[in-house]
Amino acid sequence: MKKNIFLFALFMVTAAFSQGKTPIALAVDTNVQHKEDHNKKGYRSFGGLKWKFATKGKIFSSPVVANGMAYIGSEDHNLYAVDVKTGKQVWKLTTGGAVNSSAAINGDKLCFGSFDGYYYTLNAKTGKLIWKFKTGGEKKVGAKGLWTMKPLNEYMDDLYDFFLSSPVFSEAKNNPTVYFGSSDGKLYALDGNTGKLKWAYQTKGIIHTSPYLYQGKVYFGSWDTYLYALDAASGKLVWKFKTADQPGYHQLEGIQASPICNNGFVYFGCRDSYFYALNANTGKLNWKYNANGSWILTTAAIKNGKVYFTTSDTYLFVAVDALTGKQQFSYKANGYLYSSPVLWANTAFFGDFTGKLFAVNIKTGKLSGEFKTAGRDAYAAKVLKQDTLNFEFAANGVDNSLYKTAVDVMDKLYSLGPIVSSPVILNGVIYFGSADGNLYAINLK
Repeated sequence: MKKNIFLFALFMVTAAFSQGKTPIALAVDTNVQHKEDHNKKGYRSFGGLKWKFATKGKIFSSPVVANGMAYIGSEDHNLYAVDVKTGKQVWKLTTGGAVNSSAAINGDKLCFGSFDGYYYTLNAKTGKLIWKFKTGGEKKVGAKGLWTMKPLNEYMDDLYDFFLSSPVFSEAKNNPTVYFGSSDGKLYALDGNTGKLKWAYQTKGIIHTSPYLYQGKVYFGSWDTYLYALDAASGKLVWKFKTADQPGYHQLEGIQASPICNNGFVYFGCRDSYFYALNANTGKLNWKYNANGSWILTTAAIKNGKVYFTTSDTYLFVAVDALTGKQQFSYKANGYLYSSPVLWANTAFFGDFTGKLFAVNIKTGKLSGEFKTAGRDAYAAKVLKQDTLNFEFAANGVDNSLYKTAVDVMDKLYSLGPIVSSPVILNGVIYFGSADGNLYAINLK
């Protein structure tokens, strides 16, 4: 396995760390379905900071902008509504756990999940609770001696499992259904008005991907290594597709990236280091792209016959032909990519784990601008090697085989203000969260 990704190589063999490493919520989450803001003027450069809103925890979820507010979850257990003009808090709801799920909105309803095991639906304007639903429990992926790290008998959380499944509403405004996955291995469909269970489908793995609705089906990935297509109304299995196994490294398997559908195909990345294009009706493989050992953990963006996605370990933003999978170009960032790309005019925006937000021209594949968090400016010289994430450099000679080393290195990386959150663009302003605890609003020119 040639993972130059901190995670993979790092914990398996100390000699394997030459670059550093790994995702996406997204939560992807990398794990949220974004729509392009069709602004005719396009992008020329980043403008100034409009405002930033400070929470008391890391932000891994992605913002949702509606009703004149930006909604964002934080590891401080809160879901915030922030006025987009002033950057001031309008309301917040406190839960019993980290809010690493991005919110979904349908009319006046806003739904999101928390690590306390509940999915909440609120009045989007007031923050008043409408209903909440208890799952079988939310947790991170983990195992004893994860990736052969020491001590082998100690249980270890996957330090790169950032997201919970972000919910998705059906388009019906009067009687919507809301879909989301859970760490209990189930994909849930609830009545959006009441929170009453319609159906649940059980898989054999944790589900931290977000579902995608397309032509009467709901698509999602599970940690059991399968991509599923279910009938959205009944929850019955239509087909499932098996991704690659990695013998001996079961916790490295699984689907962490959320799927997206377009023109009869479903596209998604996987921890097996492939990006897949399947027939959305049959699940038959059309093509797969080899990411050379890197996880692919972000949700793709699609425009004009091209698919855009990012890789974690190799730090690449990649464009491929949607029908053939042939690479058109790639652009290398400075660190792991967990932030799903968002398109605006002819530009793709995404963040990396070193605290940079990139603007890349999707016609040329060239960088057209960047924004740095304050933490990146302050700590890059100390934490990064030649401005690039390198695990061995950050570890500073400490034993790479120890889980404690991984935790300590991650704490150093967090000082940079990593951008795991996927950006949202509306009316010439780009919004995104950072692990420094801030929600940023940056003007675009």
